[in-house]
Formats: sequence, structure tokens, C-alpha cells
Amino acid sequence: MSRLDWEREGLIWPHREASDFVTLGKARWHVQRMGSGPPLLLLHGTGASVHSWRDLMPLLARDYTVIAPDLPRHAFTTGHDAYAMSLPAMAGEVAGLLKTLELEPAAIIGHSAGSAIALQLALAHGFGGPIVGLSAALRPFPGPLAQIYPAIAKAMFVNPLVPRLFSGTIDWAGGARRFLWRSTASRIDPAGFECYRTLFKNAEHAGGGLAMMANWDLPSLRARMDEVANPVLLVHGAKDPAIPLGWAKDAAGWLPDARLEVLPGLGHLAHEEAPEKAAALIADFLVAKR
Repeated sequence: MSRLDWEREGLIWPHREASDFVTLGKARWHVQRMGSGPPLLLLHGTGASVHSWRDLMPLLARDYTVIAPDLPRHAFTTGHDAYAMSLPAMAGEVAGLLKTLELEPAAIIGHSAGSAIALQLALAHGFGGPIVGLSAALRPFPGPLAQIYPAIAKAMFVNPLVPRLFSGTIDWAGGARRFLWRSTASRIDPAGFECYRTLFKNAEHAGGGLAMMANWDLPSLRARMDEVANPVLLVHGAKDPAIPLGWAKDAAGWLPDARLEVLPGLGHLAHEEAPEKAAALIADFLVAKR
């Protein structure tokens, strides 16, 4: 499977001038950094990349130094083995990157699965600051689905044809646009859509997303949520089909110090649809928690 090429596909990536590459062991991380002030760490969700922060980053960078990596085996971060895709292992990889960068975030902002990584960094790596979860994927599937969905993802992951089939057919009859709409119910700008389309068409990136899904263990995180001492803000699109609003309400109730803000009319990519609204909620929360 061919990797994304920074000098080919990367030419369309937003804020390209803010990008850098960090070598850590066998891994090569793609990281974007902008702004000045207290550092904020931004962690994207499954199947996405730093491009998902394209409009929110400059708003936050007015008052903060904003650092956003592509997660292991996603987009332009390469060199991680499959073992690195479980929730504890991925949090450990991010912690290692922070150590290499000599960075101690004042707060962590995660989208979808990135929110779970933020909580894992708090539970296992001593992060004690505020956490913002945008469309946070924190609630395990109910009942038998908790085992069925990861098992399906694992079966697909071990078959090398699956990522190629997905990436090879994504453009048929507008497949990328339909897939994005059905999975997120979000309408985003053309620049963002072209980045998602590029990611969906790449088999290696698709394999990274499948590896993450196959190794994810939210039940174990759920069992420890009452240990999270960090203040948490959950921001959720009311129309999110990927993480129903009721699941966000459940997660807010499980965390000792959490509040939920709902954005009416928005989907799973609410922070991309309405970055100004997300930035305002984040800014108010972080000021209140100083």
C-alpha cells in the first residue's frame, strides 16, 4: 500500500507552512504548530488528520500555542506498528511525542476518539489539566455490540484487501461525499472535503483507521472514568449520527467534573462546521479553569 506523499497529496493540506516532521524511533510524526502562549494539544479522531483543525487552530492560536499531530498510522504520520493502535498504546505514543517536544500542555482538546486519548493521558500519564471533548467518542457500544464491532474491524484489518477495496471505490458515484455525510451529518467547506477525500482514497490511511477501530477498548476506559479528576467540557452536535447525543449525556454523567454543551443543527464535525462557536466555548472554559 502506498503512503501519502507530503510533496504530492500534502500540497493541498491547510496551514502547510505550520507543518514539521519529528522522528521518534522508527516513527515519523507530522505535527503542526502555530500561535504563542500556553500550549494546547489537539488530537483528531479516527480516520482524520490535522486538517480537521484547519479553521479552529488559527482562532485558538490568538491566545495559545496550538500543537496538532497526525495520530499514528494516520495521514502523514508513519512508521508505527499495529501494536501502537490500542487506546493505552496510542496514548503512550502521544506521551512519548510530548516528551520529545519537551511539551507540557495546558489543556488537551480531542475530537471523537481523540477525546478518549486525552482521558487516557490523564489516567495513565499524569496529565492534570482541562480536557475538551468535541463529539467525544467515550461511550462503549451497548451489550454484545461492544464485542461485535471491534471483532468486525479486526477481521477487516487483518485482510489487506479491505483497505484497498474501500479506497479504490470511494470515488464511485460521489462515494466520498455520501460517505462523509452519512457518517457525520456535517457539511464542510471544499478544502476540508478534498482532504477527507484524499485520505479516504489512500489504502494505508484507511488501514490505520481500521487498526485503530480493531484495537479500541472503550469498556476499560469506561470502568475508570470516575477516576478522572480533570475538568472536562464536552461539546456535541445535536445531529451527530456517529455519537448520539444521548451517549454524550451518559459520558458527562460518568465523569466527576464534566459539563455538556450542545450545538443545535450540527453533526459529528461540528467544530469544522462552526469553528467560531467551538472556539468561543473552549476559550470561556479554559479561562474559567485557570
